[in-house]
Amino acid sequence: MSKQSIAIVGLGRVGTVFLEKLLEQSAKGVSIVAVAEKGDTAGTKLAKAHGIENLDIDQLIAQSAGIDILFDLTGSAAVRKELREKLMTSANRNTVIATESVALLIWALISEGHQLPEVHARTGY
Repeated sequence: MSKQSIAIVGLGRVGTVFLEKLLEQSAKGVSIVAVAEKGDTAGTKLAKAHGIENLDIDQLIAQSAGIDILFDLTGSAAVRKELREKLMTSANRNTVIATESVALLIWALISEGHQLPEVHARTGY
């Protein structure tokens, strides 16, 4: 089974519960390799407890060659734009930025009927 290396940007209410669920998927080839969150949240504590690095955006981009999917769960169009621009500049053609819509789809498949918190307006691509 091939592993998918995952990073999550934004560990507020949405990112924290998403991280919890993805950590449960490690036996299915999901590997959380990094997170990015400026604040001190339940998600940053959870990541730290699992030995997952909390990086800033520049550090995350520097390591992005080893990341398959980068979930942007900040709800911020400015962050999404910054991630896209910095990935392009880095010449990374491997990492995919997944939006809240993709996270909602994955959540529906793995959450057994629980709802993902709705705290952001949909920012799309």
